Amino acid sequence: MKQTALVICPGRGTYNKQELGYLGQHHANKMEFIADLDDFREKEGQLSISELDGEERYSSRIHTTGDNASLLIYACALADFADIDRDQFDIIGVTGNSMGWYLALACAGVLDPRASMFLVNTMGRLMHEEGPGGQVIYPLVNDRWQRDPALEAHVADVMRDVRAIDGVFVDYSIHLGGMAILAANDQGVACLMERLAPEQERYPLVLANHGGFHSRLMEVVSVKARELLKPDLFSQGSLPLIDGLGRIWQPGACSPEAIYNYTLNDQICQTYNYSKAIEVTVKEFAPDRLIILGPGTTLGAPTAQELIAHQWLGLASKEDFISMQEKDPFILSMGYEDQRRRVSCKEG
Repeated sequence: MKQTALVICPGRGTYNKQELGYLGQHHANKMEFIADLDDFREKEGQLSISELDGEERYSSRIHTTGDNASLLIYACALADFADIDRDQFDIIGVTGNSMGWYLALACAGVLDPRASMFLVNTMGRLMHEEGPGGQVIYPLVNDRWQRDPALEAHVADVMRDVRAIDGVFVDYSIHLGGMAILAANDQGVACLMERLAPEQERYPLVLANHGGFHSRLMEVVSVKARELLKPDLFSQGSLPLIDGLGRIWQPGACSPEAIYNYTLNDQICQTYNYSKAIEVTVKEFAPDRLIILGPGTTLGAPTAQELIAHQWLGLASKEDFISMQEKDPFILSMGYEDQRRRVSCKEG
């Protein structure tokens, strides 16, 4: 009997040093798919996906910029999606984090392969060339992945104080499980880094090569995206989608134009609520498994933190989650080799 699964698509920060070579390692058999991507990039005058994935050394300067990272992550994630064993899993919906929304559109069939690579590459380039400001990440949970009211209050206080400074813009960019991702202009980033108290030996942290995504700082990107990307790229698709507001887009019950407008307006300029997307996903669909596409494994923790926040499957702490994953994993991240084997019908 098949298990039901909801697929989660990764965002920009998921191709890191340890993921170098991911596409070649797992998907060398997908030559036509990779060749199409390489041909598209070369015609755009950009480094090919094969070159980026096949570099001898990882370079933050090269691999984390939007114009390179976006389609590289798309390639890895869509290839992973193709490897999910459909004889074992019945995919009942798709969601994603931030850039993962574009990937979810591709997985759900709202965009065909040509349209999806064009959209992802275009948005990655626009974010790199036009996107001002930056993102700061800060925890809202303790080391047991439980919500910490003191940390939440601290972030709220700092944001209130910083917003009162002339010339500063700060807002929530992404609600990411137990993490707050804050969007800010350059002055705002500096203020946040100065005023947020050190926490867990690594926060606050500025995300490299990230702009003030999912905020009104991106309005110029939204305008240019709508000039370059037209509604006829979009269709109704074949799978339900859960967006960054926690809304469900059902095939046949929504117009392609409405998906287009959300994707290139609100999704770019408003806070992306990944936490709400996961809450809706588990409560409305009650899947047997959540499958997180690669590359990388960074979405596992925020997803688990949101499950803990709602005590889904009786989870109350990080220890509970680890115990469940060891016995019968609810989250299957294809970036982990052992979990990948549980999901994939074949290896590249």
